[in-house]
Amino acid sequence: MQTYRYRILNVFARDARLTGNPLCVFEDGSGLDDATMQALARQFNLSETTFILPSAKATARVRIFTPSYELPFAGHPTLGTAHVVRALKGGDTVALEMKAGVIPVNAQGDRWTLQAVEPSSRAFELTRAELEEILGLQSGDVAEWPLWVSAGKEQLVVPLSSVAAVRRARPRPDAFSRLKSVDGQSMAYVFHDAGDAAGTVEARFFFPNGPAILEDPATGSACANLGGWFSVVRPRTDIRRSVSQGEAVHRPSTLLLDVTHGAIHVGGRVIELAHGTLDL
Repeated sequence: MQTYRYRILNVFARDARLTGNPLCVFEDGSGLDDATMQALARQFNLSETTFILPSAKATARVRIFTPSYELPFAGHPTLGTAHVVRALKGGDTVALEMKAGVIPVNAQGDRWTLQAVEPSSRAFELTRAELEEILGLQSGDVAEWPLWVSAGKEQLVVPLSSVAAVRRARPRPDAFSRLKSVDGQSMAYVFHDAGDAAGTVEARFFFPNGPAILEDPATGSACANLGGWFSVVRPRTDIRRSVSQGEAVHRPSTLLLDVTHGAIHVGGRVIELAHGTLDL
């Protein structure tokens, strides 16, 4: 039997400790095979569980698992894992090797910021009316330029015409599978950009779990994809946004998006909540 140490963190948290998106990080995943990592992610049943491993080309290698499958990249696991790597190895600048590439991450106190890989995009193939039906929206709720975007993980980025539209979105489980990414997964990020001086955005992220459609409290990969969306619809324009997410699932979160000279940065506050050991 071997003992494994893990930590529970909240990422993209606000001032209250029980905000943001929860994450479990195993400090050393050496010796765990794929099936066991997947089983542990299912055991903890959080949005993601990560495993820190040695790397020959970065500060650490990281594997990311949802309860159902492995991800090549995800934002809140990147920031939360970087927080743990700093606690183990020191330094406010770390590089994390992931399947999507090496991701640089920097800290100022408990605020962590990652630089996403260069994004790609492609056109959305359905009509706006069809998309509104799938997402449980009203006619006119979907605004210009829904796009498939990938800054590490492809997702559908859907601009909506108002905050009210964001709040009333109710994706239809019987139709959601019509939204298929290049890897065959159905994910939709809906948002409204207020266009105000404060640069506020309200967003929600939906994904399937069996026959149900679930909602993520805070989605760093989708925030990075939002940066990619801005790069397409407002090329050569620097963007700074404060993204509010998670209110609908009672986990209010704040994500900070910066697009400068085409480089996409996503940041937020990380709080370590608990730690423990597990014997296998």
